[in-house]
Amino acid sequence: MAKKASNLLPDTATIRVLQHPGRISTATLGKTEHLLVIFPAKPAATAWRQCPDGGRLRALRERRKSGEVITARLHTPANTGVTAGFLPASGNGKQLPDRFSVLSFAGKLAAAVRQDNPASIAVLAAGFPAELVDGLLKDLLLALRAHFFALPAFTSKRTPAARLRSIKLCGAGQRMAVDRQTAEADALNLARWLTALPPNKLDAKAYRRAIETLAKTHGWESNFLDEARLKRLGAGAFLAVAQGNAAAGAGIMQLRYRPAGVPKKRPPLISLAGKGIIFDTGGTNLKPFKAMLDMHCDMAGSAVALATLSALTALEYPQPVDCWLAITENRLSNDAYKSRDIVTASNGTTIEVIHTDAEGRMALADTLALAGRDKPKAMVDFATLTGSCVAALTDRYSGAFCNREDLLQTLIDAGRQCGERIWPFPLDDDFDADIRSKAADVLQCAAGGGGDHIQAARFLQRFVPESTTWVHVDLSAATRKGGLAQVPTEITGFGVRYALQLIIDHETTLTGG
Repeated sequence: MAKKASNLLPDTATIRVLQHPGRISTATLGKTEHLLVIFPAKPAATAWRQCPDGGRLRALRERRKSGEVITARLHTPANTGVTAGFLPASGNGKQLPDRFSVLSFAGKLAAAVRQDNPASIAVLAAGFPAELVDGLLKDLLLALRAHFFALPAFTSKRTPAARLRSIKLCGAGQRMAVDRQTAEADALNLARWLTALPPNKLDAKAYRRAIETLAKTHGWESNFLDEARLKRLGAGAFLAVAQGNAAAGAGIMQLRYRPAGVPKKRPPLISLAGKGIIFDTGGTNLKPFKAMLDMHCDMAGSAVALATLSALTALEYPQPVDCWLAITENRLSNDAYKSRDIVTASNGTTIEVIHTDAEGRMALADTLALAGRDKPKAMVDFATLTGSCVAALTDRYSGAFCNREDLLQTLIDAGRQCGERIWPFPLDDDFDADIRSKAADVLQCAAGGGGDHIQAARFLQRFVPESTTWVHVDLSAATRKGGLAQVPTEITGFGVRYALQLIIDHETTLTGG
């Protein structure tokens, strides 16, 4: 990742991940400032013996008789703090709860450790079968990286920074590969950081600079389609949204990742896309105060797509990937687009505007159409698109749509496997009746009634090549008060780990190859 650039990108202070396979003792801890231990709900006697000063911890827990988390200090020269957690619903430790529940519990433990603000942490899973230990240690690593990451702050008084510089994973039978978890953590934090930036800090021009900095760092080819170029390309849907902006700077950014040995001109196997509405007033159909308050987060989809590309690059993913980001504001002005305007997208589709606060699908329409010209095997887009998806699923899940019914179970499975839960919605042809226009090819959205998340997906599907597998993720879980799973902040970064799970672990199913 890039160095810190004018507060637009997060600091890249390195947290070393060390490993100590085998047993760990009080002497082994040395100067480690904190020990984090996860036990089954009802540890066997052998579990306590696996932990330094385990007898004392056992007595402490028995005295308290209940509680999922206890804290104490070990008798070490470093006065090592200890956080011990007892994983609920794990029975005898032979079977873990679902991934979301494990990550949520890992987040609870990480929050307790963060209170001590140590510079070094040792992590131990005690009392579990050997085949479960690696996964638990990796989930605790993800949780610690999320909790020891600070979102952008602009207060005049500085809060104490996280001191963490090393995490030592202990007790596994052998050294583990943790490159995936490190890349996921870095990418998730990048998405959270960008989404949290205030709209006067991350305006269109600043966002472009930040992306180009990342492109230079990662060796991506970047191509910014500004408003003049988009006009020549006939991208009337995107430009309709951008025309109300107070200043120029909107555009669609294309990034190209080509791994070593792959020709630069080879078409992408997969194209990512993201909605990057850096502030959304609702336009002519102005939002009320509370609905507009956090609309700097309406670019979360673009942050997810961008961060996913950064992780794929860090992991040296062997396939070519493109990333397309639709970057604009949706402002109220004399020039802003309005209801009943008719515009033409870059693939020739004519659109009758109904509601100017349905701007995300307008910006994405041209983005998907332009990305589709290269005929990738698969396209995956991310967008904070509709309130109706939040109403349907709450902010614990995100919604998904796909033009291949046989892929729906894979979409669910990928979410369960990574702990970022997804639920698919129907995409049947008869939903088109709700967005049928008498004056153009399609209505931007329906004037009333429910199911706007489904209608939006039907609208977007018109801009995707029929030969391309398409997955649309409506990010209803992009923000959640109190955080989600292992992430403690309202801005969750949801979608990054899901995208990596889908692309890396289900590539063949996703691409049909």
